[in-house]
Amino acid sequence: MTVQTPLSDIRFDRDSNDADFDAAFIAVEIQRLMDEKRDDEVREFVSAQELADVAALIEELPEDVDLQVMRLLTLHDQAELLGYLRPSSQIAIAHCIPRRELVALMTAMSHDERADLYKQLNEEAQEAILPAFAKAEREDLRRLAAYEEWTVGSVMTSDYATLAPDLTSTKAIEALRAQAIDAETIYYAYIIDDDRKLIGVVSLRDLLVARPSQRVSEVMDTEPVWIRADDEQEDAAKLIARYDLLALPVLDNNDRLVGIVTADDAMDVTEEEVTEDFYKGAIVQPIEMSLAEATIATLYKARIFWLVLLVFGNIFSGAGIAYFEDTIAAHLALLFFLPLLIASGGNAGTQSATLMVRALATGDVRPADFGRLLSREVVVALTLGVTMAVAVSTIGVWRGGPEIALVVALAMISIVLMGALIGMCLPFIFAKFDRDPAAASGPLVTSIADVLGVLIYFSIAAQLLGL
Repeated sequence: MTVQTPLSDIRFDRDSNDADFDAAFIAVEIQRLMDEKRDDEVREFVSAQELADVAALIEELPEDVDLQVMRLLTLHDQAELLGYLRPSSQIAIAHCIPRRELVALMTAMSHDERADLYKQLNEEAQEAILPAFAKAEREDLRRLAAYEEWTVGSVMTSDYATLAPDLTSTKAIEALRAQAIDAETIYYAYIIDDDRKLIGVVSLRDLLVARPSQRVSEVMDTEPVWIRADDEQEDAAKLIARYDLLALPVLDNNDRLVGIVTADDAMDVTEEEVTEDFYKGAIVQPIEMSLAEATIATLYKARIFWLVLLVFGNIFSGAGIAYFEDTIAAHLALLFFLPLLIASGGNAGTQSATLMVRALATGDVRPADFGRLLSREVVVALTLGVTMAVAVSTIGVWRGGPEIALVVALAMISIVLMGALIGMCLPFIFAKFDRDPAAASGPLVTSIADVLGVLIYFSIAAQLLGL
């Protein structure tokens, strides 16, 4: 298939619905031009695109062609491009290129992305490339790769700008200019002493507006926000969001500066945490890969445990129905309302659980707020239950008469109240025992509400109907 518009005139737009701008469509044209040895046209095209968009195109190309396209770029652009690719694509490329080329490429990458790629390689590949790095890069790589995945150290970078406190603002700006090539960001510079202990932070803006003779120690912030390398990475993202920071300094247990977490890294952490909460909310085990790349076996393992567990949990609902067989046999109209009532309790519980999980995750509420929130939830749940009871009681009169309508109305109020309280309390209980509140998921709340709803409904029926 040949594109009518010259490739050099196309601007890739991943959000466009036009087939001319579809990544897969353009990838076919790129592959054709590469086969025809028209490398210059491809180089002109990819050089005009954002590297993130070029990465989307490369994902559509065969392994032998994507490497050819990458090599048309400068080493610096190749390194940045590699960081945009999916982990599986990064590993495939790393295994296809010679060791010397891979080391040069990883050396040009940012320190944190280099460490991420290194950790994805198998042990044999790690041992093969590590000696080829310069001593400084080798030690930095080992140190960054040693942090556990969930820690701040696993997402921090060690390419940051530092200044001495006795420099004038003019000399400090010159020093930042010299460090700009290698530093992740120079908008913040960190002031350290001879033992690399953090004593302050200064912004580039403060240096620019300071008097030329004014020293860094006079304009720096002596009480910067910081975090430990062994803390949870989610805490770093929260601090960056709370204090509106571009970067957050990271200290070791001896108060020495060992790295920074940038705002873009914090966004990645937040995305990972939200994804993890979504999985927990649907009682799915985390999938350590792209969903598109997940195998049938991986998806099966991620979902089967909780599904089977909840199946056995719902057996109690069946046992409750069996226990009230006489009541049901005497008033078959009760069965008509059973799905409606049970679903209402589960829905009310899911709503409450969603609100509480999100509020706890964002810090909007704390465990100490439980008492105040409980009393408020009781009032809200009763109001909701009464409203729903009024709506359903008219159907109760039509299907079974006033007595059935009264049973259904009281059951609706009780079940909605019960479901809402379960949905609110479970996240707090999980938080109390240092568990992720997101584990108090909709399916878990619904399963508990189903069992209790059956017991509540038929218990009220048995009492009011004299059975």
